[in-house]
Amino acid sequence: MPMQKPYLQHLTSSEDLVTTYEAVRAGFVALALEKNRRATPLVAQARSLQASASTAKTPTDLLSIEDIQPALLTAAAISDKAAGHLQPQDKVKAIQELIKNFLEPAGRNFVEELVFRFLITRGDTLGGSMRNIGGALAQRKLTRAIISTLTVAGKAYKWLNSTNNTWAQIMDDDSDIELYLRGLSWQKEHHHRTLIYNLTVPFLKNNVDLCLFSCSIDELSPATYKSPTSYVAMGELKGGIDPAGADEHWKTALTALSRIQKAFSDLGLKPHTFFIGTAIEKKMATEIWNLLEEGTLKNAANLTDDNQIASVSRWLCSL
Repeated sequence: MPMQKPYLQHLTSSEDLVTTYEAVRAGFVALALEKNRRATPLVAQARSLQASASTAKTPTDLLSIEDIQPALLTAAAISDKAAGHLQPQDKVKAIQELIKNFLEPAGRNFVEELVFRFLITRGDTLGGSMRNIGGALAQRKLTRAIISTLTVAGKAYKWLNSTNNTWAQIMDDDSDIELYLRGLSWQKEHHHRTLIYNLTVPFLKNNVDLCLFSCSIDELSPATYKSPTSYVAMGELKGGIDPAGADEHWKTALTALSRIQKAFSDLGLKPHTFFIGTAIEKKMATEIWNLLEEGTLKNAANLTDDNQIASVSRWLCSL
């Protein structure tokens, strides 16, 4: 049985929840490295486009290079999503406008202008995905901690691959699966547990970062999501490292947790609720500690502290 106050396994006071300067610094470095990793394919695409486009003597010649037509659309500020709604003639017109208004005025530098405009559109798309880098890194770190807990305990698990939405068995080499993982499932004694990330809970009509269910993957279905009694624990995970945004992240998480608690309380239920954050300031930490002490929150941890995350992972796997 999990202990009555599981947070006392890794916390002695609110001070333990506060993110240190060293952790903030390391977090910003991790974000920079991830941004560079995600930008690498974009840079390679731009280089490939430049090499192909350089075979054209004039901007109009670009229209005859079949392999770069999608890239020309991108340079014309047409996103991949928008391109799917355009007719062939509309695409040609967009490229012709690009050539007329931007490439021809660039003169002999039309290839550089093309690559520049390609990067602008691709950069906007990349920028959109960059906005949730902190959340992605946080999910990966917590996932790796949970997997490690299960592995050390000798418990087999299955994982949900986000790329094809299928469950797979544990592999001998599980390195990097956290990059594609959206769920985990394991067995606790005679009971099954399944953890799903980023789920829109039907009766809440809101997204919840982590939902732990009392079922196996074979029993998991839309009906499970609609059944309040299926939920064992629900948590908010905030991965932003910037101290300036910490309070706003906490307010968002607190609103979500309060909504969860009220919805279940109205049904006479009380699943475990918890909070895991990366940037936790002193005032936040005091509020979180008070919620833990009064029993409103069951557990909490600072993601930058490995011992705290290991402890929360053990707790989740013990529920």
